[in-house]
Amino acid sequence: MSAQSRSVMPPAGPVRPFDFPPVQAEVLDNGLQVRSVQVGRVPVVTTVVVLDAGEGLLDHVRGGLSVLTGDCLEGGTAKRTGVELAEALETIGAGLSIGTGWDSTTVSLSCLADRLDEAMSLLAEVLIQPLFPVDEVERIRGQRLAAIRQREMNPVDIATTASRRLTYAEGVPYGRPLGGTAESVEPFSPDAAAAFVAARYRPKGSGLVVVGDVDADQVRSLVETHFGEWAGETEFRPEIDVQPRTRERGIVVVNRADAVQSEIRIGHVGQARSTPHYFALRVLNTVLGGAFTSRLNLNLREEHGYTYGVRSRFMARRGAGPWCVSTAVGTDVTADAVREAVTEITNLVAEGPTEEEVGAARDYLAGVFPLQLETTGQIAARIAELLIYDLPDDYYADYRDRIRSVTLDEAHEAARRCIRPDEMTVVVGGDSAEIKGPLEELGWGPVTVEEAP
Repeated sequence: MSAQSRSVMPPAGPVRPFDFPPVQAEVLDNGLQVRSVQVGRVPVVTTVVVLDAGEGLLDHVRGGLSVLTGDCLEGGTAKRTGVELAEALETIGAGLSIGTGWDSTTVSLSCLADRLDEAMSLLAEVLIQPLFPVDEVERIRGQRLAAIRQREMNPVDIATTASRRLTYAEGVPYGRPLGGTAESVEPFSPDAAAAFVAARYRPKGSGLVVVGDVDADQVRSLVETHFGEWAGETEFRPEIDVQPRTRERGIVVVNRADAVQSEIRIGHVGQARSTPHYFALRVLNTVLGGAFTSRLNLNLREEHGYTYGVRSRFMARRGAGPWCVSTAVGTDVTADAVREAVTEITNLVAEGPTEEEVGAARDYLAGVFPLQLETTGQIAARIAELLIYDLPDDYYADYRDRIRSVTLDEAHEAARRCIRPDEMTVVVGGDSAEIKGPLEELGWGPVTVEEAP
């Protein structure tokens, strides 16, 4: 290949076809929603139970209860101790994973297809007959309290925690850390975990996803066998009244004396997962700060060398999650980085993206989508989203087409409706003695200082 040919980027090829596998839907008599997808590439199956047991249900006083309860599930059941449960899973080569977010708790298990019966029996045991031994609960509580103390010393977490608190009005769950605070975690007990399970771990209101080398008839039989006797309905799910802390722009410095680096967060209340602008926002955010070639990254990293990387993100949840730009820069360029980031955001809202930017973002998102669905676990996680956010079973069948159909005008409209420069709060974790003055000189809004924890 000649030197000249190496200097010219080859054109992108056509987007390869990809068909999301069909989803089979069932509902057990007890109300459990069942979704199955047959994928026979390898003899592996992933099963995910989706529980309406997210942290968004909880007020500040009980913050962390959902996370802690999920973490304690591996501590044992009515039939086995935690060690015996781990040994039983290891014997069949199964891996158990528990994750809790704002909208759900998911309990996942992967195994070889020929061990699915045994694995599903263990999964049902964990969910339906959990036991919360005092020593295990104390261990988990202690670990969470230690993590909270560590979070209060981590510059990244300090800035993010302050940003969420300053984004949302008092009492909105999204304004606190996902795992709770030391005050809310301290009272956690076996009785609290058992009560939460009794209220939220119920078949009616929950879902079960099975993806892998198994057909729908096998799934139906196994689910009926192991989950058919599970009974009950989840308690009423309260709506989250999402209100911003302020609608005026401003800058808050969280002081960390002698810090050589500043953690920057810029944002405001964003959008719910149900927003009609969802696909346009995916494209728009890729242009702004969702890819290495985004405007923010090209400006702050490539042009000015302020940072190793910057990103923007709409964290869509059942309620309006935060929209946030985040980066870390040297103390001496903090104000410059804030100025450039705010300028890029403001210009994008006012002028909109270009046709070239929108086209590149569409192609990128459509191109990487199949790469995010290579394993049974990845597919199962996507199906779980359908249950969490009440999306249709064929939602992903035309997902790439909907991404690729986003127009320039739709992307610009999403920017105007969903990003509000005059309401952005800038949070900077850094040395206030060095950065407060330069930030004030920007003239972008009042600068207040508060001490880090």
